[in-house]
Amino acid sequence: MNPVDVAQVAAPVTEVSLWHMFWQAHFVVKLVMLGLAGASVWCWAIIIDKALLFRRTRADMNAFEDNFWSGQSLEELYRAEAHGTPTGMAAVFVAAMREWKRSFEGAGRSIASLPQRIDKVMDVSIQREMERLESRLLVLATIGSSAPFIGLFGTVWGIMTSFRSIAASKNTSLAVVAPGIAEALFATAIGLIAAIPAVIAYNRYQAEAARAQTRLEGFADEFSSILSRQIDERHAA
Repeated sequence: MNPVDVAQVAAPVTEVSLWHMFWQAHFVVKLVMLGLAGASVWCWAIIIDKALLFRRTRADMNAFEDNFWSGQSLEELYRAEAHGTPTGMAAVFVAAMREWKRSFEGAGRSIASLPQRIDKVMDVSIQREMERLESRLLVLATIGSSAPFIGLFGTVWGIMTSFRSIAASKNTSLAVVAPGIAEALFATAIGLIAAIPAVIAYNRYQAEAARAQTRLEGFADEFSSILSRQIDERHAA
């Protein structure tokens, strides 16, 4: 046999592009790939949204702290922050000041229990802020933990299909086996592509949320002390 013919037989030309592997895969494997691709797009949408949210939250808290400790009166700061929908430290401050003003402007309210009520409303405000910051992080955790297993399911199904094809054709050459296995492993690759960014982003944003919660709780403690001193001064007067 001509050496050129031998080389052509030994190395047949096979299309191995990703697009070709997708179209040649089994229907179940295609569903797995499409689901994982959709999960990856959803994951990146959440990652980008959370990146912008945490950056905006840090900037807002830094700006509010600068205004709060600049010597501006609490009444002026309250009037400036009460407009619109305050977030972060501003939301905690506005909630405490609103309870403060209601207690002194309304009749029949006990001033003795005012510090406890202020602490309560600030705790509720912090919980709401944390819910806003941590929303949809569970989606990242779910994708990060389940995507590899879903991809593995597609891989196992694809390999089973490949082995059935091998048994039907009674040909175990690498040229026959390799394309089917490559298509099956492609599902696992997509699962890892979806899972790795989700796990990294989840861990990062959980740490960001914990730091934001620490800052909010620290501000709430400091502001509670300031209001408690003012209550004591009013009692002494």
